[in-house]
Amino acid sequence: MATKTIAGAHSPPNSPDETAQDPADQLENTLAQLEALLWVCHGEDIDWCSGTGPRQLDNLLWLAAELARKAGELFQLSEKARHGAPETSS
Repeated sequence: MATKTIAGAHSPPNSPDETAQDPADQLENTLAQLEALLWVCHGEDIDWCSGTGPRQLDNLLWLAAELARKAGELFQLSEKARHGAPETSS
């Protein structure tokens, strides 16, 4: 059985510009978030205080924060489009 390779601690990117990240890092981050989401969906006998629980909870909260950030950005873009304001790049 292959061992899991983890390049480093998972954390949100320093910049909101995700294209600045290496694609391999983006993939590893996305897989960590997906694993946490699926782990939570299992639902039975999850120990959030020990073992893998705290890491999975951190990844799940990271996923939720990222989704909230992206949703906020999309809302701002939709409001600009709705009001006919030209989009500005930051």
